[in-house]
Amino acid sequence: MSELLDAASRPVVVVTGMGVVTSLGAGKTDNWDKLTAGKSGIRAITRFTTENFKTRVAGTVDFVPVEPLSAPALAERMAEVAIEEALSESAIGSRGVFPGPLFLAVAPIEIEWPQRQELAQASGSNDAVSYDDLLRSAGTGQFRRFHERFLFGSVAYNLADKFGTQGSPISLSTACASGASSIQLGLEAIRRGEAEATLCVATDGSINPESLVRFSLLSALSTQNDPPESASKPFSKNRDGFVMAEGAGALVLESYAHARARGARILGVIEGCGELADSFHRTRSSPDGKPIIGCIRNAIADAGLEPEEIDYINAHGTGTPENDKMECLGVTSVFGEHAKRLAISSNKSMIGHTLSAAGAVEAIFSLLTLDRQRIPPTINYAVPDPTIALDVVPNVARDAAVRHAISNSFGFGGQNVSLVMGREPRA
Repeated sequence: MSELLDAASRPVVVVTGMGVVTSLGAGKTDNWDKLTAGKSGIRAITRFTTENFKTRVAGTVDFVPVEPLSAPALAERMAEVAIEEALSESAIGSRGVFPGPLFLAVAPIEIEWPQRQELAQASGSNDAVSYDDLLRSAGTGQFRRFHERFLFGSVAYNLADKFGTQGSPISLSTACASGASSIQLGLEAIRRGEAEATLCVATDGSINPESLVRFSLLSALSTQNDPPESASKPFSKNRDGFVMAEGAGALVLESYAHARARGARILGVIEGCGELADSFHRTRSSPDGKPIIGCIRNAIADAGLEPEEIDYINAHGTGTPENDKMECLGVTSVFGEHAKRLAISSNKSMIGHTLSAAGAVEAIFSLLTLDRQRIPPTINYAVPDPTIALDVVPNVARDAAVRHAISNSFGFGGQNVSLVMGREPRA
């Protein structure tokens, strides 16, 4: 069977398996039903005390048991659940043997407060504990479990060992664009002919006191705690920040020829990817919008499409005042008059911002939108922002003809990635 090539004479890359975990639940069915019903997974944090915190809500995944709990441990377990669903749907390889590499998006990993306290107690110092005290305590050999758990590559290597992926697994962290970056790496590996199939995974279990404090100090989080489900308000005039959340997404990518040869069901097509760095600021976007504009344009060009052929945008849509404004600027600049006819909505209004996992989770929801021809809404849209003149699919899901969709991921540090997805391969 001859390979189907895109306009640039590259192998067409399709999706044959997907798995997802969010604050709405585990699995595509549960997530999709609640997402299109406009349900929220945001709830009061009960994992730790939030007394004296300005923000007391998040999209926690407390229904996935992990003991002892830490961000990398929860991230690994959620990834396992998502991968198991994706591999079951794809029916690729054999148990514990995946015929391609693993690309894993994961949050930066560091030792957390409870483990630091344990090290401090073991140091035996009665005075203020210094960093050198912690290092000497860690060097006694009593804390191997910390060394094994709090390493950046630990999650990827454990997953590669369990699922039998080929070659050395790749761990990556490009802030809130990480999940989209993992898909980009899988796409490019297949296009270059380095693999016929790739496993692209993104996961983040980072809701802990330290992370909450750090984002609060940046004034990035919503403080509208009551009721929790109304805290995330993308594109609304009264938005005041994003809501932290946890989750994982896994996608099996294959060349079209490989998928067809083994009779796999095609769930969608990764048609193009665009990226563009923004060196303006560690957290803020360039006020002229050029990096975001260029990122979206690069993705559409890579897909071999024109802006008018895009029917839906799954927005980055965090609900921070500046981010939503900059995304609107990017969309209106790229699409011009077509922006008035273009549906755009934010999954984050319901699941929160899954940080390193967001790009993969939202790519999965975009592929489901293409498959089901139904657009999830942007909930909590009660006070429109008159400066954001976009069709944000307010509050209620919408049936629509969607042939091509974009999913945007714009991360801190100017790390921007946009993915273009299609419903089926083009001849």
